[in-house]
Amino acid sequence: MGEKGIFLEYRVDFSFIGGQLGNFLPVKQHLALICLQKAAQNTQKRCFPAAGRAEERHKFIFVNIKVNCVLPDGSVRTPVAFLVCNFSHPVGDKPALLTHDDVTTLFHEFGHGLHHMLSRVPQAQLSGINGVEWDAVEMPSQFMENWAWNYDTLKTLSSHVDTGEVLPKDLFDKMLAAKNFQSGMFCLRQLEFALFDLRIHDDDKSDHAEDFEKVLDNVRKEVAVVPAAEYSRFAQSFAHIFAGGYSAGYYSYKWAEVLSADAFSAFEEEGLFNPATGKRWVDEVLSRGSSRDAIENFRAFRGRDPSIEPLLRHSGIL
Repeated sequence: MGEKGIFLEYRVDFSFIGGQLGNFLPVKQHLALICLQKAAQNTQKRCFPAAGRAEERHKFIFVNIKVNCVLPDGSVRTPVAFLVCNFSHPVGDKPALLTHDDVTTLFHEFGHGLHHMLSRVPQAQLSGINGVEWDAVEMPSQFMENWAWNYDTLKTLSSHVDTGEVLPKDLFDKMLAAKNFQSGMFCLRQLEFALFDLRIHDDDKSDHAEDFEKVLDNVRKEVAVVPAAEYSRFAQSFAHIFAGGYSAGYYSYKWAEVLSADAFSAFEEEGLFNPATGKRWVDEVLSRGSSRDAIENFRAFRGRDPSIEPLLRHSGIL
């Protein structure tokens, strides 16, 4: 799956935006340059995906360098972002290939890039992803993952390395079935983590918040299907909430999934490549930054409050 195909998918979804894709540049680590030009304002927005070193900690990372804003002199500062991607390098005369997981993660990080680059907010502190609520900032990125799990999208991006054959539908169906295998169990696992996180951070002493192991045991009695081993010490290694910045916010993973699945369902209802739907997504969500509450952005796009039905359907539960 090549970068050109990925760019064209973006161009089709938001077809009111024109642009061009630069060729691979013969510089460090197979650096590639994408220049996007917004026709209405003639504003260039740049995204640089590059292959990184295998020893780097992150496989993919999104870095925003400059945000869209109006400077004191009245000029507009255009946004710049990097996608640093540790793709596999070519071996011998064989081309470099992306796994489907690579593509899904690239779409995810590209979603952050779109959120950053398409902002129209003049105040830097509210532009792009700045100031967006913790439980909604992953919505645009997780939204993009849905395109990587849509067959109509994948068949335009994929081909067999030797024969050029498009990804067969029956193989895609098997991939989708594998993704959704035990999705209900995984959902309960996420709920267990989220409830544990919230309860040890609330001020309700009735759940013995000072004894975190007891709190976790009580949560598991409520939601777990398979009992945990007596010697399990999961909480002591729950780095997300003790060292990863997700204290009292781990629930945001699942809530962002609800929002992103419901947002994508608008494209399923109105047409996957419907320019009007894509424009509304940009106008009401991606361009707003944190100038408006995220839930208001969602309501403006969908015309209603979020529903869990699309996520359950995408997970194969419904």
